[in-house]
Amino acid sequence: MSPTLTPEQRAAVERHVASAPLAELAGRFEAAGHELALVGGPVRDALLGRPGVDWDLTTSATPDEIERVVAGWADALWDVGREFGTIGLRKGDDQIEITTYRADTYDSTSRKPTVAFGDHIEGDLSRRDFAVNAMAVRLPSLEFVDPFGGLDDLAAQVLRTPVTAEQSFDDDPLRMMRAARFTSQLGFTAAPDVVEAMTAMAARIEIVSAERVREELSKLVLGRDPRAGLTLLVDTGLADHVLPELPALRLESDEHHRHKDVYEHSLTVLEQAIEQEDRLGGPDLVVRLAALLHDIGKPRTRRFQPGGTVTFHHHDVVGAKLARKRLKALRYSNDVVDQVSTLVELHLRFHGYGSGEWTDSAVRRYVRDAGDQLERLHILTRADCTTRNQRKAARLRRSYDHLEERIEVLSQAEELASIRPDLDGQQIMALLGVEPGPVVGEAYRFLLDLRMDRGPMSPDDAAAALRAWWAARA
Repeated sequence: MSPTLTPEQRAAVERHVASAPLAELAGRFEAAGHELALVGGPVRDALLGRPGVDWDLTTSATPDEIERVVAGWADALWDVGREFGTIGLRKGDDQIEITTYRADTYDSTSRKPTVAFGDHIEGDLSRRDFAVNAMAVRLPSLEFVDPFGGLDDLAAQVLRTPVTAEQSFDDDPLRMMRAARFTSQLGFTAAPDVVEAMTAMAARIEIVSAERVREELSKLVLGRDPRAGLTLLVDTGLADHVLPELPALRLESDEHHRHKDVYEHSLTVLEQAIEQEDRLGGPDLVVRLAALLHDIGKPRTRRFQPGGTVTFHHHDVVGAKLARKRLKALRYSNDVVDQVSTLVELHLRFHGYGSGEWTDSAVRRYVRDAGDQLERLHILTRADCTTRNQRKAARLRRSYDHLEERIEVLSQAEELASIRPDLDGQQIMALLGVEPGPVVGEAYRFLLDLRMDRGPMSPDDAAAALRAWWAARA
């Protein structure tokens, strides 16, 4: 029997339902003789006081019957999820997904669930991932349905599965990733049996498509407490299968080879990057991934030196290649792959700045190499300072403040973000009397390097320098 909502909770649900055209929709289903209920995340979020974003509904109607009910009412309709029993629609500014009561299971070797439609809401809720997502509100009556104690779990901020954790994760292994994601997003704790099942069944995540894993990982990283979610992934061994570079950062140390805990350092850098995201206007997937992955080249480049010191030479370059490979395997977009790997490759560049020894040429190259990732590089570089030595930390902050001031001054004077040679390709060909070909590219790069070293030049000076380069090349 489902528990009774308090007046405050019922009012929250009513406000949630009223914020979308659900009552009108429910009337159409009721008139057609079908059950309809708000289910899962929207119910959970209403009870948590979170704003409504997704409108997930479940019904006794089949996909064909759903289409007949909403025909002429919905402003737009799509059925890409039909094979899973889902019909999507838009009404005004609201997007709604309606799914037939169902039961999803995985074949032991399949990446896709086998869908069987059900005939009652309790059976549908039993197939949900966690009890806090297995609550429903029947429409239009607003009867609360909670057969698995989700309301109690919500109060305790715990993640339990409606059925045994083993059965739930066997049905859909992605639910293990969702446990870590909700730990990050909601601040909930996975129940002991959930953690135990995740640990025992971690390898089963490999049957899930990279795209589905990527979506859960992104939501986890963008959550309010990604450290908690990532820690759960690593501690259960799930990260070994979806992001093995992360647990690899837990380098062994001993009395003779002391060095930073790179794993904990990386999580701290992630948190410190998040603290600066107001510079970007809010949560940013690229900067968070770059912060998390910036040191993944260290395990490959670790070398023990005489005297007990440890070096990680070129871990920035190696790390950029590893980040690119992993993000591609997770099917991230080319833009995300390029941006994150660029940041990883450049994250050490600032350490040559010292107390301001860079020439203007070096500052120009820093800006050019960062390109449109400069603001994110500022965030990553500042976040990468995790020393407990307050004097050293303050010195590093002052140095980077100084670098940013120099970039600003040069940018205003020279438009650093769009640095180009002082002669374009057409001018180069006319001056040298050559046709399009590799030599034009060589001349272009020569002039670009000259621009970096000397700053803006007049067309006459640039032409004279190019002629001298051409004569020396002959």
